[in-house]
Amino acid sequence: MRLSFPPAPSYYALDNAWGSCAPLRGEAGVDVAVLGGGIAGCSAALHLAKRGYRVALLEARHIGYGASGRSGGQTIFGLAAGQQKLEREVGREDAHRLFDLSIEALDLTQSLIRDYAIDCDYQPNHVHVAVKPRHVDELASWARELREDYGYSSVRLLNRDELQEHLRSDRYLGGLLDPRSGHLQPLKYTQGLARAAMSAGAVLHENTEVLRYENGREVRVHTAQGTVRCAHLILCGNAYIGAVAPSLARRILGVGTYIIATEPLGEARARSLLPSNAAVADINWILDYFRRSQDHRLLFGGRVSYSSVQPPRLAESMRARMVRAFPSLSDVKVANAWGGYLDITMSRAPDFGRLAPNVYYLQGFSGHGVALAGLAGALAAEAIAGTAERFDVFSRIPHRDFPGGRVLRRPSLMLAMLYYRLRDLL
Repeated sequence: MRLSFPPAPSYYALDNAWGSCAPLRGEAGVDVAVLGGGIAGCSAALHLAKRGYRVALLEARHIGYGASGRSGGQTIFGLAAGQQKLEREVGREDAHRLFDLSIEALDLTQSLIRDYAIDCDYQPNHVHVAVKPRHVDELASWARELREDYGYSSVRLLNRDELQEHLRSDRYLGGLLDPRSGHLQPLKYTQGLARAAMSAGAVLHENTEVLRYENGREVRVHTAQGTVRCAHLILCGNAYIGAVAPSLARRILGVGTYIIATEPLGEARARSLLPSNAAVADINWILDYFRRSQDHRLLFGGRVSYSSVQPPRLAESMRARMVRAFPSLSDVKVANAWGGYLDITMSRAPDFGRLAPNVYYLQGFSGHGVALAGLAGALAAEAIAGTAERFDVFSRIPHRDFPGGRVLRRPSLMLAMLYYRLRDLL
């Protein structure tokens, strides 16, 4: 199933100063072509251009138009699959390496923001929160695992009273605070990486959809109005990769997730909800996540759609979820509602690898892409430059196609998600 591009502009895009990059026309020759203008693609272009490679980035719409520029903007430690699953998939040693790389991704995000003066409203602190009593036990177990098994002492377990320092809501019973994680304005961040890539010498083309590529010693990438000849190709299409690489498309699924932005609350009222300006996510399977914006709105995300159809009455249903968390906002209007597709894998582990010795791909971030995608682009650049050891830790994670083929894969997953939704409710 081909996903339609998200039709509604995000809150981030309503007042945005990004210009435009000319479409590709005619034929070009470069060292590396990058498909996709999200965080992974822009980071790859930046890190390759810094190494002296001639780089062309090809984006079907505009920079940050997909998940990278539409997300909740939370930068979170770890991988969506969880460490125990990774240990079963790749062994304890590689699972540790993967976790350490996820922490490096947090540090890289902050260093890129600092080094390139990216104005993206970055704020430290993230809290995972418990909605029900069993979640309190799960958070305590998770904290022990992180400290004792992975040496990650940054996290701090919060009881219900301590949580009030970060989140004023009676809905939540405790939390797990990580000061090294945080949140940012994702569209500004993605565009900042794009500007940095251009300043380093990369050439970016917007409104340039890749139709297909021909592999060989020289890769030929075909668009509607031009062709790029390159020695290496990096595919960062994620949920939109589609017919360009069908074998990759079978291993990921574009899942809709949704966010609302309230009208401005004023600094005092916004601070009364989230005093430390931390980002928050609960640990339900179908989770809610939220944070304050720089202009004192509440950005509240959640819900999922596995059918590729946006839920009806989106703003109203999301507002109801928000008021359940913050009853004091019952008088507040929703100013903007939007959605986007994140790319998930069967295991929720990221899927990085090669389709050929000179064709690389980065996908399957499964909701942890804001920080991890930046590192993924850097690792792909390392691999092309001849140092693939760190990239190959990710490529050793096994991945399977979603069952059901083109026709039944979504209905099958919808039935599975109904089970998890009932589990959340109970």
